Amino acid sequence: MSVAQRAGLAIVFCWFFFGSLGHAFAYRFFVGIVPPYIPWPGAAVIVSGIFEMLGAIGILLPATRRAAGIGLFVLTLCVTPANLYMWQHPERFPQMAPALLGARLIVQILLLACIACSTWPRAAKRPAHA
Repeated sequence: MSVAQRAGLAIVFCWFFFGSLGHAFAYRFFVGIVPPYIPWPGAAVIVSGIFEMLGAIGILLPATRRAAGIGLFVLTLCVTPANLYMWQHPERFPQMAPALLGARLIVQILLLACIACSTWPRAAKRPAHA
């Protein structure tokens, strides 16, 4: 792994490991950002927090890194409705500046790129035939 990939892996690990703890310690906040059209918001928060923790641990192990990375990528896409909901309804989240709500969407795109670059191995370059 390159230094950049290792740094990306550290970012992804910290994001999801500490994020999973947030699901437990800031449970009400996370339930509050689940859009109303998603059933069982409490269960969604608990399940996503568990998957965040499993994914964070999984990317540390070379044997499970790719699968865990794919899982975290999909999980990040699955939480997009919560970020969009917050951005579309800033009045429901007065504790956060509207600019931060928009920034969450940009950070999510960067996070997806970081997950892909740090957990999905690239194919080895083959020498060109003369």
